[in-house]
Amino acid sequence: MKANVGGNDKIIRIIIGLIGLIIGLLAKSWWGLVGFIPLLTGVFNFCPLYAVLKMSTAKTETK
Repeated sequence: MKANVGGNDKIIRIIIGLIGLIIGLLAKSWWGLVGFIPLLTGVFNFCPLYAVLKMSTAKTETK
């Protein structure tokens, strides 16, 4: 898995994921588990949808 999530995108995903989990816990709803998706993509720097669409917000390395 090549990293395709970087910088601000990573921070936003983690924040949205945590907010989703907290709202789910407070509302006692299973919908809070949806918060795991942006949280995990932010933590692991990889988004499967970005891979399918051949997108990346990660910085590219120059040699």
